[in-house]
Amino acid sequence: MLTQRKVIHNEDEDHLDKTLSIDTAKSSSDFETIQIQKKDEAFSLAWEIDCVPASYLLSYYLILAPVCNNAKGKWVVDDRRPLYSGFGCKQWLAPMWACSLMQRQDFAFEKLRWQPKGCEMEEFEGPKFLKRMQDKTLAFVGDSLGRQQFQSLMCMITARKDRSDVLDVGNEYGLILPPGSIRPNGWAYRFLSTNITVLYYWSSGLCELEPLDVKDPQTEYAMHLDRPPSFLRQFLHKIDVLVLNTGHHWNRGKLRANRWVMYVGGAPNTSKKIANMGRAKNFTIHNTVKWLDSQVPKHPHLKAFYRSISPRHFVNGDWNTGGSCNNTKPMSIGKEVLQEGSSDHAAVSAVRWTGVKLLDITALSQVRDEGHISRICITSSPGVQDCLHWCLPGVPDTWNEILFAQI
Repeated sequence: MLTQRKVIHNEDEDHLDKTLSIDTAKSSSDFETIQIQKKDEAFSLAWEIDCVPASYLLSYYLILAPVCNNAKGKWVVDDRRPLYSGFGCKQWLAPMWACSLMQRQDFAFEKLRWQPKGCEMEEFEGPKFLKRMQDKTLAFVGDSLGRQQFQSLMCMITARKDRSDVLDVGNEYGLILPPGSIRPNGWAYRFLSTNITVLYYWSSGLCELEPLDVKDPQTEYAMHLDRPPSFLRQFLHKIDVLVLNTGHHWNRGKLRANRWVMYVGGAPNTSKKIANMGRAKNFTIHNTVKWLDSQVPKHPHLKAFYRSISPRHFVNGDWNTGGSCNNTKPMSIGKEVLQEGSSDHAAVSAVRWTGVKLLDITALSQVRDEGHISRICITSSPGVQDCLHWCLPGVPDTWNEILFAQI
C-alpha cells in the first residue's frame, strides 16, 4: 500500500536556499552544483536598475524552471522495451536472475517504462553513458539488490552484445576470489573505449566487518555499526559516482548465520536501544552517510547517492513461511504514483542536510509486484518463492535510468 504524506515547508527559511544542477554538456565534464541565495529586496532593486550580472540572471531563470521529480509518475507500455535480453547478456547477468532462461511464461512486465509526471526522463543510451562517464568510476556498494543494479547497468551499457574491449580490473580494488569462497566480494570492469570503470562491492550492512580471530575459520565478526566499510575508506578517492544501499539483511537470522556481532565504539554493543534491528540499521545508515558527507569536500569530483529500499512483495507469509508473489501480469499500468516524499523515511532522514543525494526508487517499485523472480527461482528450496529479487531485465533497469538522469 502506498501512503501519501503532506510536506509542510517553512517559507521564511525555505525560500532563501536553492540548489541547482547544471547540465554537464553546458558547463564542463565535471558534475557541478551551483548554490544561490536570493535576497528579495536586493534582487528587486538590481532588477529595476538593470544591473544584474548575466550569470546571476541565468541562475534565477533556472530556479524558476520546473525540476523533474522522477519519483512521481506512472508505468506505461513501451514496445521498444526491454533495453536488453536475458538471453543476450550472459557475459554480465547471473542466470539465477535472467527469468527468460527459466520457466516464466508471461513477459509483459519487460515492456513497461517509467514515465515521470509532467516531464520527460532522459533516454538511456549506452554510448551516451560511456561518453558522459569518460575517465570516471561508478561504484555500487551494498547488498544483493545493489548487485542486481550493477548487473542491470552492465547489460544496459552493452545493449545485448558481448564486449571484448571490457577489461576485468577487480584486482585493482582487491576484488579477488578468496580461498574456499563461491564468489569474490565484488567485480570491477573497465570499458577501454572511454576509460570508464563500473564496479560492485558487497557490503550488505554498509559497515565494517572485522574477524575477531583471523586464525579461526569459524570466527565471529565484529559488525562495527559506527564505521563505514573499509572498502570505501580505501578506495573512495578513485570513485566519481557512488551508489549505496542496505536494508533486507538486517534481521536476526542473517546476523546469526554470518556470525556477526554488533560493535559500537570498538566494543560489543551494550545499548538496548541500538540492539533493536531497525534502530541498528538506521544507526548504521546515519553513521555511514555522515562519514561520507564529511568526505565530499575532500573529493569535489564525487557525486554520492543513497538508494532507498527496494520493496518486498511476500503475501500470506514470509520467504520461509510460505509467502508468495504469484502475480505475473502488470497491474500498475497507468496508475499514478503521486505521494509526497519517499516511503523510505530512514533514507530521507539519513541524507537530509548532507551532500549525499537520495535515489528514491521505493514507491515506483512498490507497484511492480509482478516483476519478482517468484516461484521460478532455480536456487531456492521447494515451496520457497523469491519475492525480494527482481527478474532482469526488469525494475532495476529503471533505477539505473533515474541514476543516469541525475548524473
